[in-house]
Amino acid sequence: MKTISILIAAVVLVTSATASTDLFIGRWILDVQHSKYPAGTCPKSMVIEMETAGTGIRYHSETTYANGSKTQANYHATYNGQQAVVMGARGMLLPVSLKKIDHHTVVASYARLLQVVATSRRVVSADGQIMTITTISRDASGKRVTTIGVYEKQHEQQR
Repeated sequence: MKTISILIAAVVLVTSATASTDLFIGRWILDVQHSKYPAGTCPKSMVIEMETAGTGIRYHSETTYANGSKTQANYHATYNGQQAVVMGARGMLLPVSLKKIDHHTVVASYARLLQVVATSRRVVSADGQIMTITTISRDASGKRVTTIGVYEKQHEQQR
């Protein structure tokens, strides 16, 4: 019994340490004024929440556009580059794979038919308060499109 208690305590400590050292964990609010999107495509608002889930993260986002339409995305992924299923309000979206480059940087790749169609580089600032997501994709005509979303970390007392 004592061994089980010690084992449970060790697992809780490791999980807590992982959560506190992953700078991406938390609630992030889009700063529309500092973000750069192609004309007419910037969301009115977006909230991203990431939390520790096993050896990876659980991701949830909610986006509202200028016309009032809303979308959401949910997935559970690890930082090992394996594809994870992404679910939206109307079904499956493009699968994502995550790779942690360093303590402050994660690259998310989105694939269609095993070909990467978009890449998002997520970078958390040195103070852990700003996350910048630079996404490169192609529009319907094949032209390269870059968006830069700037997010501020929201703390418990701000909710």
